[in-house]
Amino acid sequence: MAATEPLTKPLATARHDWTMQEARALFELPFNDLMFRAQSVHRENFDPNEVQVSTLLSIKTGACPEDCKYCPQSGHYNTGLDKEKLLEIEKVVAEAKAAKEKGASRFCMGAAWRSPSKKDMGYVVDMVKQVKSLGLETCMTLGMLEQEQADELAEAGLDYYNHNLDTSEKYYSHIITTRTYQDRLDTLDNVRKAGMKVCCGGIVGMGEDPDDRVGLLVQLANLPQQPESVPVNMLVKVPGTPMEDVEDLDPFDFIRTIAVARIMMPASHVRLSAGREEMNEQMQSLCFLAGANSIFYGEKLLTTANPQADADMALFRRLGIRPEEREQAHPEEAEEEALAEAVEYEQNRHLFYDATQESA
Repeated sequence: MAATEPLTKPLATARHDWTMQEARALFELPFNDLMFRAQSVHRENFDPNEVQVSTLLSIKTGACPEDCKYCPQSGHYNTGLDKEKLLEIEKVVAEAKAAKEKGASRFCMGAAWRSPSKKDMGYVVDMVKQVKSLGLETCMTLGMLEQEQADELAEAGLDYYNHNLDTSEKYYSHIITTRTYQDRLDTLDNVRKAGMKVCCGGIVGMGEDPDDRVGLLVQLANLPQQPESVPVNMLVKVPGTPMEDVEDLDPFDFIRTIAVARIMMPASHVRLSAGREEMNEQMQSLCFLAGANSIFYGEKLLTTANPQADADMALFRRLGIRPEEREQAHPEEAEEEALAEAVEYEQNRHLFYDATQESA
């Protein structure tokens, strides 16, 4: 396939019955074999020289009641982070316009909440409508959602909802105690029922063992409908958090995680997310070769540093990569697509196979 030839739909059929043993076998492949297989899957489903570009804005920073051990926004830790109230809608729209001018096709908004309050829902719904009117895809991460809240965001036109699983179910209680793994799965279920797309991934390098990385990807791949976007984050060690002194992850283990995610979730955008500030150009390039085809760019990812947009574009030019352009859909087509996805999700729920419960 020529590099410029567009693909209208994925060619691979996503599986929802991955076993831990199968996923372990992928991680254990010789590195070159794994990279070749991942790149082959990638080329079957995407233009290999296009990367989707998103910008992330913190619309409410700090004082979160959750105790996620990696997060500087948690109110449980003293990280020196200034607490901020919910941003004014005008400021959010101005940031979205600037992001679009720099080449972003999706604008993501994150708030440090356990879940949005009824009072705040009106503001975030208006944010969605105004950002979407700029021609950008919209994404939000606001914590846990009840079904009514998910429906309200969907009706406002929200395209994606981000809610990461973070790690395997087995390791989860070592990272977070203020909400359960099932709470996260329930929010994903509510988002799907509302007809929105899902952005869901995790963080590696938090002291987990290799089987936890296997378990995370098996859990994601075996969801009734695989996430459209799968962010793979490398831990950013923030002073003041319980994970500030965790041992560094081997870069090759991170790249392997990207490659296995691409093979197991062939139609998903795999996002090279937090931690890029610590990656040199060669490591990022290997991640793109492994099948990563989405990035956040801009100065910050919520509260941690991220490579400058100009540096990203310079690397893109050196690699012959171009930003993926968003296909504009008419409102009627978007509504029909959302309805079809919600129906498909309900039809496929019985296919879910929780392979993480296998014995080792």
